[in-house]
Amino acid sequence: MKRMLSLILALLLALALGTAGLAESTPVTFVLDWTPNTNHTGIYVAIAKGYFAEAGLDVTVVQPPDDGAEVLVASGQAQFGVSFQDTMADALSGESPLPITAVAAVVQHNTSGIVSRKGEGMDRPSGLEGHKYATWEWPVEQATVKQVVEADGGDFSKVELIPSTVTDEVSALQSKSVDAIWIFYGWAGIACEQAGLDIDYFAFSDIDPVFDYYTPVIIGCDAYLADHPDEAKAFVAAAQKGYTYAAEHPEEAADILMEAAPELASNKELIYASQQYLSAAYIADAEKWGVMDPARWSAFYTWLNDNGLVTGTLDPNAGFTNDLLP
Repeated sequence: MKRMLSLILALLLALALGTAGLAESTPVTFVLDWTPNTNHTGIYVAIAKGYFAEAGLDVTVVQPPDDGAEVLVASGQAQFGVSFQDTMADALSGESPLPITAVAAVVQHNTSGIVSRKGEGMDRPSGLEGHKYATWEWPVEQATVKQVVEADGGDFSKVELIPSTVTDEVSALQSKSVDAIWIFYGWAGIACEQAGLDIDYFAFSDIDPVFDYYTPVIIGCDAYLADHPDEAKAFVAAAQKGYTYAAEHPEEAADILMEAAPELASNKELIYASQQYLSAAYIADAEKWGVMDPARWSAFYTWLNDNGLVTGTLDPNAGFTNDLLP
């Protein structure tokens, strides 16, 4: 009986300690920008490897609402989320800017550019003349394409702008419904390769360094960052561990992503290849994951101001901090 009583007391103590540990775990909501993909792998790795738990954080990943991750984070309904420096500009400008701040760069350099069918002359920006370009009809996008075309000696007025309905870049290029599309190479470019589609591609940042802005980034809610600085730093540090691990172990990281989002496993070869590509891009030539170069950040926002692409004048240094990085 004494042994039984001791065992029961030990179990009760263990249960009490476990419950206390759970009570100390702080809930954090992280909102994606889209469905789960290889931009998000480091977050899922940090969850699976226990990096957030070790930091005392219980992180829940949620899908974005129709009005985007920025609004959810600004409202405090999510403490962190995924955004992009270019789309953040609208949120940060005007009379009622959203209280959000980029706290880490997911990838170190802009991996986006224009893809087209190989051999049709669109391997450089001026080659877009006379071809159908699928535009999102977004002023920043069109101004970006205009600048690189003209910087390459082309005439942007001769580019045929087709309102984009593209949901599958491979099919759109194969069907010749469009000739050129703005893509992120680490996903759509890899998909074209795996489909056996011969393509030409140029990156915006290779044409003009002003377009080597940060896309995507992790953003935080300003009120949360101010009121819970230790928790915010713990989150960023754990995310850094997750992305650094993914950079060093791309195949395992891809498996973790697919376990968290099983729907991706139906296209696992794309996931593995995309993860291999992005794992090299997470840190690239930076000293560590997440760091943002103030000169590059401000150069892009200065360009937006100079081209009248934001409401009012946007502080070129607004919207980011490296202070939460370990």
